[in-house]
Amino acid sequence: MARPAGFAREEVLEKAMQAFWDRGYCATSMAQLVAATELNPGSLYAAFQSKRGLFLAALDHYGERSAERIEHALRTAESPLQGIRSYFRQLAAYVADPQAERGCFLVNSVLELGRRDAAIGASAKRHFDVIEAKFRNALTGAQTAGELAPDKDPRALAALLMSSIWGLRVLGATAPDAERARGVVRQLLQLLD
Repeated sequence: MARPAGFAREEVLEKAMQAFWDRGYCATSMAQLVAATELNPGSLYAAFQSKRGLFLAALDHYGERSAERIEHALRTAESPLQGIRSYFRQLAAYVADPQAERGCFLVNSVLELGRRDAAIGASAKRHFDVIEAKFRNALTGAQTAGELAPDKDPRALAALLMSSIWGLRVLGATAPDAERARGVVRQLLQLLD
């Protein structure tokens, strides 16, 4: 029988994710990860096999949380399009926050490692696909409910929303003022009318 881990995995992943997010994969040392997670190197290696294994687990942790936030915005709204609008308005507010200067952990990871490490690129793509599918399903639901015009293409619109998220997250790294971020989102959401 396997011995239970002596730490809370989600807490460790959150701390490791923050360390990688602050510095990037290449610039984050095992010593920094040990300090961030408050675990000894042996425990990290036993649980994740390597720095790369820990990074992949942290990337999955972030991707799952991102999908959950979008799912929550879509599920709790009065209608599918209201859910999308709500999510993008929240994103506009976040982008204008100084904390947004770190960008998106998934996007940062793709830019740093996606072409050099197939597993990291595939992991990020898998999370992007899950999020895009949530938007596509919401848009299809909106079309079925008569909320979205029948000539709109939910697949293409979902891809556009994903591209807009990436762009907004990169915009956030430039410390835009709140009105600029809101203006971008207003223009984007007009495409759903």
